[in-house]
Amino acid sequence: MQIFNNPQELQQYVLSQKRKGQLFSLVPTMGFLHKGHISLMHQAKVYANNVIVSIFVNPTQFAPNEDLDKYPRDFEGDEKKCKDAGVDIIFYPSNESIYPADYQTFVNVEKVSQNLCGASRPHHFQGVTTVVAKLFNICLPDYAFFGEKDFQQLTVIKRMTKDLNFPIEIIPVPTFREDDGLAMSSRNKYLKGKEREDALVLYKSIKRVSELFSRGERNVSLLLSEAQKIISSTPLAYIDYIKIVDIETMNDVDFITKDSLFALAVKIGSTRLIDNCKLLLTKGEKDV
Repeated sequence: MQIFNNPQELQQYVLSQKRKGQLFSLVPTMGFLHKGHISLMHQAKVYANNVIVSIFVNPTQFAPNEDLDKYPRDFEGDEKKCKDAGVDIIFYPSNESIYPADYQTFVNVEKVSQNLCGASRPHHFQGVTTVVAKLFNICLPDYAFFGEKDFQQLTVIKRMTKDLNFPIEIIPVPTFREDDGLAMSSRNKYLKGKEREDALVLYKSIKRVSELFSRGERNVSLLLSEAQKIISSTPLAYIDYIKIVDIETMNDVDFITKDSLFALAVKIGSTRLIDNCKLLLTKGEKDV
């Protein structure tokens, strides 16, 4: 396994290998890797012999009052996990190599970035799309892998890839969960004591909404009300948003007539967690 810190050196290496007909998969991460990340790496290996994992805590997607400085980091542990997963290259750049002095260029995806996390974290997705576009240009992958836990991020990246004509196939990978249902996240490390148990309200609300939807409920107000009851029963839980949106546009819906997404962001103490589930109509409903 090779480790590259310099963007130009990695780009030149990948170019030299692609001239020989090699294919590359990219798994972009911010490090502090967990089993969810590992599942992305295993999937990436199916598509290409060469797997690149980028490890970069991207400062441009954090607001001034967010957790950039305390975001968990463990490069030594990440290196071992990548090696065990069969990763071929780690890209571990410095802030200065990604955003050199007087950096001025940013990528902005308009409509699908505005709702959900885009509404509560202004400029977040601009930071995400900028760094991912740079990673695409540096790593030159044929395939790139993103988890469905960050479903809006996945949607934004798909839109950017299409709009900017990146010759890259975006592969979504299902959310990886703990045994009790909590979606795996590097930020789960922040949960202390009873907060870990209270964090299960996200998954409990997802199960409730999924259950009602499977029984035929399509009224969004009723579905969200049921979810809110579950979350509000936990004193440490503070709702950032709970919404049902069109799965393609990320726009709010009042009644489910198309494939949709139940998405929520909830603070447990000071830790902000996100989760979601797809609400997919039956073939019969789509044919109506």
